[in-house]
Amino acid sequence: MRGPVKTSRTSTMVPPGGTAHIAEGSEPGQGGSMRVFRKARAAWTRLARRVWARRAVVVLGCVPGLLAVLALVVCEVGADRTVGVDRTVVGRERPVAAPLPAGPHRAARPVIVPRSRWLDAGSAHAQPPARYDDHVVAVFVHHTDSPNAYGCADVPRIIRSLYAGQTGVRRWDDIGYNFLVDRCGTIYEGRAGGVDRAVTGAHTQGFNHGTAGIAAIGTFGAGTPVPRAMTEAIASLAAWKLGLSDVDPRATVRLVSSNDLSRYTAGTSAVLPTLAGHDAGFMTNCPGAALTSQLPRIRSRAAHLQGR
Repeated sequence: MRGPVKTSRTSTMVPPGGTAHIAEGSEPGQGGSMRVFRKARAAWTRLARRVWARRAVVVLGCVPGLLAVLALVVCEVGADRTVGVDRTVVGRERPVAAPLPAGPHRAARPVIVPRSRWLDAGSAHAQPPARYDDHVVAVFVHHTDSPNAYGCADVPRIIRSLYAGQTGVRRWDDIGYNFLVDRCGTIYEGRAGGVDRAVTGAHTQGFNHGTAGIAAIGTFGAGTPVPRAMTEAIASLAAWKLGLSDVDPRATVRLVSSNDLSRYTAGTSAVLPTLAGHDAGFMTNCPGAALTSQLPRIRSRAAHLQGR
Protein backbone atom coordinates (compact mmCIF):
# COMPACT_ATOMS: atom_id res chain seq x y z
CA MET A 1 0.00 0.00 0.00
CA ARG A 2 1.37 3.31 -0.97
CA GLY A 3 2.18 5.61 1.96
CA PRO A 4 1.91 9.37 2.18
CA VAL A 5 4.33 11.45 0.18
CA LYS A 6 6.79 13.53 2.15
CA THR A 7 6.92 17.21 1.24
CA SER A 8 9.81 19.59 1.06
CA ARG A 9 10.35 22.10 3.85
CA THR A 10 9.36 25.67 3.11
CA SER A 11 9.69 29.01 4.81
CA THR A 12 5.93 29.54 4.92
CA MET A 13 3.86 29.31 8.08
CA VAL A 14 3.45 25.71 9.18
CA PRO A 15 0.63 25.10 11.67
CA PRO A 16 0.80 22.16 14.09
CA GLY A 17 0.78 19.12 11.85
CA GLY A 18 3.90 19.95 9.88
CA THR A 19 2.03 20.72 6.67
CA ALA A 20 2.48 24.06 4.95
CA HIS A 21 -1.12 25.10 4.42
CA ILE A 22 -0.33 28.69 3.48
CA ALA A 23 0.17 29.05 -0.26
CA GLU A 24 3.64 28.05 -1.44
CA GLY A 25 5.44 29.23 -4.54
CA SER A 26 4.65 26.77 -7.28
CA GLU A 27 6.79 25.72 -10.18
CA PRO A 28 5.88 26.98 -13.65
CA GLY A 29 3.07 24.87 -14.98
CA GLN A 30 4.26 24.40 -18.54
CA GLY A 31 7.83 25.71 -18.74
CA GLY A 32 9.44 22.28 -18.89
CA SER A 33 7.00 20.96 -21.47
CA MET A 34 7.46 23.93 -23.78
CA ARG A 35 11.23 23.44 -23.72
CA VAL A 36 10.77 19.78 -24.62
CA PHE A 37 8.38 20.78 -27.38
CA ARG A 38 10.80 23.32 -28.90
CA LYS A 39 13.70 20.85 -28.83
CA ALA A 40 11.60 18.09 -30.33
CA ARG A 41 10.25 20.44 -33.00
CA ALA A 42 13.79 21.51 -33.93
CA ALA A 43 14.87 17.89 -34.09
CA TRP A 44 11.85 17.16 -36.28
CA THR A 45 12.78 19.98 -38.69
CA ARG A 46 16.40 18.92 -39.04
CA LEU A 47 15.43 15.28 -39.53
CA ALA A 48 12.76 16.17 -42.10
CA ARG A 49 15.24 18.19 -44.15
CA ARG A 50 17.68 15.30 -44.23
CA VAL A 51 14.97 12.84 -45.15
CA TRP A 52 13.68 15.12 -47.94
CA ALA A 53 17.12 15.07 -49.54
CA ARG A 54 17.38 11.29 -49.48
CA ARG A 55 15.88 8.75 -51.81
CA ALA A 56 12.35 7.43 -51.39
CA VAL A 57 13.63 4.11 -50.00
CA VAL A 58 15.47 5.86 -47.19
CA VAL A 59 12.39 7.98 -46.46
CA LEU A 60 10.28 4.87 -46.04
CA GLY A 61 12.88 3.40 -43.73
CA CYS A 62 12.81 6.47 -41.53
CA VAL A 63 9.03 6.70 -41.14
CA PRO A 64 8.85 4.64 -37.90
CA GLY A 65 11.50 6.85 -36.27
CA LEU A 66 9.67 10.01 -37.29
CA LEU A 67 6.41 8.71 -35.87
CA ALA A 68 8.16 7.89 -32.59
CA VAL A 69 9.47 11.46 -32.30
CA LEU A 70 6.00 12.84 -33.05
CA ALA A 71 4.42 10.52 -30.48
CA LEU A 72 6.90 11.68 -27.82
CA VAL A 73 6.01 15.33 -28.47
CA VAL A 74 2.27 14.66 -28.40
CA CYS A 75 2.48 12.65 -25.15
CA GLU A 76 4.57 15.29 -23.37
CA VAL A 77 2.34 18.19 -24.33
CA GLY A 78 -0.84 16.21 -23.72
CA ALA A 79 0.21 15.09 -20.23
CA ASP A 80 0.88 18.66 -19.19
CA ARG A 81 -2.44 19.96 -20.49
CA THR A 82 -4.73 17.20 -19.33
CA VAL A 83 -8.18 18.59 -18.63
CA GLY A 84 -9.41 18.21 -15.05
CA VAL A 85 -6.09 17.41 -13.33
CA ASP A 86 -5.53 19.45 -10.16
CA ARG A 87 -2.17 21.16 -10.52
CA THR A 88 -1.79 22.07 -6.82
CA VAL A 89 1.80 21.34 -5.79
CA VAL A 90 3.27 19.92 -2.62
CA GLY A 91 7.05 20.00 -2.80
CA ARG A 92 7.32 19.26 -6.51
CA GLU A 93 4.58 19.43 -9.07
CA ARG A 94 2.54 16.26 -9.50
CA PRO A 95 -1.08 15.22 -10.01
CA VAL A 96 -2.52 15.23 -6.51
CA ALA A 97 -5.46 12.88 -6.81
CA ALA A 98 -4.60 9.51 -8.34
CA PRO A 99 -7.42 7.14 -9.32
CA LEU A 100 -8.70 5.10 -6.41
CA PRO A 101 -8.83 1.31 -6.56
CA ALA A 102 -12.23 -0.22 -7.14
CA GLY A 103 -12.04 -2.35 -4.02
CA PRO A 104 -14.86 -4.64 -2.92
CA HIS A 105 -15.13 -3.31 0.64
CA ARG A 106 -16.91 -0.01 0.21
CA ALA A 107 -19.45 1.29 2.70
CA ALA A 108 -22.39 3.58 2.00
CA ARG A 109 -21.64 7.26 2.27
CA PRO A 110 -23.31 8.72 5.38
CA VAL A 111 -25.20 12.00 5.36
CA ILE A 112 -22.66 14.81 5.72
CA VAL A 113 -23.76 18.37 6.47
CA PRO A 114 -21.82 20.78 4.19
CA ARG A 115 -19.60 23.45 5.70
CA SER A 116 -21.86 26.13 4.24
CA ARG A 117 -24.30 25.25 7.05
CA TRP A 118 -21.87 26.41 9.74
CA LEU A 119 -19.59 28.88 7.92
CA ASP A 120 -21.48 31.99 6.85
CA ALA A 121 -20.12 34.71 4.61
CA GLY A 122 -19.47 36.99 7.56
CA SER A 123 -17.23 34.46 9.31
CA ALA A 124 -15.30 33.06 6.34
CA HIS A 125 -12.01 34.49 5.17
CA ALA A 126 -9.87 34.12 2.07
CA GLN A 127 -7.70 31.03 2.05
CA PRO A 128 -5.39 29.21 -0.37
CA PRO A 129 -6.57 26.21 -2.38
CA ALA A 130 -6.95 22.90 -0.56
CA ARG A 131 -4.06 20.46 -0.60
CA TYR A 132 -4.56 16.80 -1.54
CA ASP A 133 -2.91 13.43 -1.10
CA ASP A 134 -3.37 10.35 -3.28
CA HIS A 135 -5.51 8.31 -0.88
CA VAL A 136 -6.74 8.26 2.70
CA VAL A 137 -5.12 5.22 4.33
CA ALA A 138 -5.84 6.02 7.99
CA VAL A 139 -8.25 7.97 10.17
CA PHE A 140 -7.37 9.78 13.40
CA VAL A 141 -10.12 10.31 15.99
CA HIS A 142 -10.07 13.43 18.16
CA HIS A 143 -12.20 15.25 20.67
CA THR A 144 -12.57 19.03 20.57
CA ASP A 145 -11.97 19.49 24.33
CA SER A 146 -15.08 21.66 24.55
CA PRO A 147 -18.20 21.40 26.78
CA ASN A 148 -20.47 18.37 26.38
CA ALA A 149 -23.75 19.97 27.48
CA TYR A 150 -24.77 21.51 24.19
CA GLY A 151 -27.90 21.37 22.11
CA CYS A 152 -27.39 19.78 18.72
CA ALA A 153 -29.14 22.72 17.08
CA ASP A 154 -26.29 24.89 18.40
CA VAL A 155 -23.52 22.84 16.76
CA PRO A 156 -23.03 25.13 13.72
CA ARG A 157 -22.19 27.96 16.13
CA ILE A 158 -19.79 25.68 18.05
CA ILE A 159 -17.94 24.67 14.88
CA ARG A 160 -17.82 28.29 13.77
CA SER A 161 -16.19 29.12 17.11
CA LEU A 162 -13.60 26.35 16.65
CA TYR A 163 -12.89 27.67 13.17
CA ALA A 164 -12.45 31.20 14.52
CA GLY A 165 -10.01 29.99 17.16
CA GLN A 166 -7.88 27.96 14.78
CA THR A 167 -7.81 30.55 12.00
CA GLY A 168 -7.56 33.52 14.36
CA VAL A 169 -5.44 32.83 17.42
CA ARG A 170 -3.50 29.94 15.83
CA ARG A 171 -3.45 31.60 12.40
CA TRP A 172 -4.19 28.43 10.47
CA ASP A 173 -5.69 28.82 7.01
CA ASP A 174 -8.78 26.68 7.81
CA ILE A 175 -10.23 24.43 10.48
CA GLY A 176 -7.88 21.51 10.98
CA TYR A 177 -10.37 18.61 11.19
CA ASN A 178 -11.70 17.06 8.01
CA PHE A 179 -14.97 16.12 9.74
CA LEU A 180 -16.76 16.81 13.02
CA VAL A 181 -19.42 14.65 14.71
CA ASP A 182 -21.85 15.87 17.38
CA ARG A 183 -23.50 14.04 20.27
CA CYS A 184 -26.62 13.42 18.18
CA GLY A 185 -24.65 11.62 15.47
CA THR A 186 -24.72 14.40 12.89
CA ILE A 187 -21.62 14.52 10.68
CA TYR A 188 -20.32 17.90 9.50
CA GLU A 189 -17.85 18.69 6.77
CA GLY A 190 -14.83 20.44 8.29
CA ARG A 191 -11.83 21.42 6.22
CA ALA A 192 -12.58 22.62 2.69
CA GLY A 193 -11.69 20.63 -0.40
CA GLY A 194 -14.42 18.03 -0.89
CA VAL A 195 -15.56 15.30 1.50
CA ASP A 196 -14.92 12.53 -1.03
CA ARG A 197 -11.33 13.60 -1.72
CA ALA A 198 -8.10 13.03 0.21
CA VAL A 199 -7.85 16.55 1.62
CA THR A 200 -4.66 17.18 3.60
CA GLY A 201 -5.75 18.30 7.04
CA ALA A 202 -4.10 19.87 10.10
CA HIS A 203 -5.16 17.52 12.87
CA THR A 204 -2.32 15.12 13.79
CA GLN A 205 1.14 16.62 13.91
CA GLY A 206 3.49 14.62 11.72
CA PHE A 207 0.76 12.48 10.16
CA ASN A 208 -1.53 14.77 8.19
CA HIS A 209 -0.68 13.24 4.82
CA GLY A 210 -2.85 10.37 3.62
CA THR A 211 -5.08 10.60 6.69
CA ALA A 212 -8.40 12.12 7.71
CA GLY A 213 -9.19 13.74 11.05
CA ILE A 214 -12.59 13.10 12.68
CA ALA A 215 -13.35 15.25 15.72
CA ALA A 216 -15.97 14.28 18.30
CA ILE A 217 -17.47 17.51 19.62
CA GLY A 218 -17.01 17.46 23.39
CA THR A 219 -14.55 16.26 26.03
CA PHE A 220 -14.30 12.53 26.71
CA GLY A 221 -11.96 11.93 29.62
CA ALA A 222 -12.18 8.86 31.85
CA GLY A 223 -15.68 8.13 33.09
CA THR A 224 -17.43 10.42 30.61
CA PRO A 225 -20.30 8.77 28.73
CA VAL A 226 -19.79 8.67 24.98
CA PRO A 227 -23.13 8.91 23.13
CA ARG A 228 -23.89 5.80 21.08
CA ALA A 229 -25.14 7.99 18.22
CA MET A 230 -21.71 9.64 18.11
CA THR A 231 -19.72 6.39 17.96
CA GLU A 232 -22.08 4.99 15.32
CA ALA A 233 -21.57 8.10 13.19
CA ILE A 234 -17.78 7.90 13.57
CA ALA A 235 -17.88 4.22 12.54
CA SER A 236 -20.03 4.89 9.47
CA LEU A 237 -17.86 7.84 8.42
CA ALA A 238 -14.62 5.89 8.88
CA ALA A 239 -16.05 2.87 7.04
CA TRP A 240 -16.98 4.99 4.05
CA LYS A 241 -13.81 7.10 3.97
CA LEU A 242 -11.40 4.18 4.37
CA GLY A 243 -13.48 2.05 2.03
CA LEU A 244 -12.75 4.45 -0.83
CA SER A 245 -9.21 3.05 -0.71
CA ASP A 246 -10.30 -0.47 0.35
CA VAL A 247 -8.63 -0.06 3.76
CA ASP A 248 -9.68 -2.35 6.61
CA PRO A 249 -10.48 -0.26 9.75
CA ARG A 250 -9.08 -3.08 11.91
CA ALA A 251 -5.70 -3.19 10.15
CA THR A 252 -2.44 -1.29 10.62
CA VAL A 253 -0.59 0.94 8.19
CA ARG A 254 2.98 2.19 7.93
CA LEU A 255 3.18 5.99 7.95
CA VAL A 256 6.23 8.26 7.85
CA SER A 257 6.38 11.16 10.30
CA SER A 258 6.92 14.58 8.75
CA ASN A 259 7.55 16.52 11.97
CA ASP A 260 9.97 16.24 14.90
CA LEU A 261 7.24 17.42 17.29
CA SER A 262 5.24 14.30 16.56
CA ARG A 263 5.44 11.22 18.77
CA TYR A 264 7.91 10.03 16.11
CA THR A 265 10.79 12.15 14.79
CA ALA A 266 10.64 13.32 11.19
CA GLY A 267 11.47 10.55 8.75
CA THR A 268 10.61 7.78 11.19
CA SER A 269 8.40 5.00 9.84
CA ALA A 270 5.64 4.10 12.30
CA VAL A 271 3.12 1.26 12.19
CA LEU A 272 -0.20 2.66 13.39
CA PRO A 273 -3.84 1.51 13.43
CA THR A 274 -5.77 2.52 10.33
CA LEU A 275 -8.41 3.85 12.73
CA ALA A 276 -6.40 5.45 15.52
CA GLY A 277 -6.75 7.94 18.32
CA HIS A 278 -4.88 11.23 18.12
CA ASP A 279 -2.55 10.00 20.87
CA ALA A 280 -1.23 7.24 18.60
CA GLY A 281 0.65 9.83 16.55
CA PHE A 282 1.11 12.70 18.99
CA MET A 283 1.89 13.05 22.69
CA THR A 284 -1.56 14.01 23.98
CA ASN A 285 -4.49 12.57 25.92
CA CYS A 286 -6.80 13.28 22.98
CA PRO A 287 -9.37 11.82 22.24
CA GLY A 288 -9.76 11.14 25.95
CA ALA A 289 -9.76 7.84 27.83
CA ALA A 290 -13.50 7.27 27.43
CA LEU A 291 -13.51 7.68 23.63
CA THR A 292 -10.25 5.77 23.30
CA SER A 293 -11.87 2.79 25.05
CA GLN A 294 -14.57 2.83 22.37
CA LEU A 295 -12.15 2.60 19.43
CA PRO A 296 -12.04 -1.23 19.27
CA ARG A 297 -15.83 -1.34 18.95
CA ILE A 298 -15.78 1.50 16.41
CA ARG A 299 -13.22 -0.44 14.33
CA SER A 300 -15.32 -3.60 14.41
CA ARG A 301 -18.47 -1.70 13.51
CA ALA A 302 -16.75 0.09 10.62
CA ALA A 303 -15.41 -3.21 9.27
CA HIS A 304 -18.90 -4.70 9.46
CA LEU A 305 -20.29 -1.75 7.50
CA GLN A 306 -17.68 -2.46 4.83
CA GLY A 307 -18.91 -6.04 4.60
CA ARG A 308 -15.82 -7.59 6.20
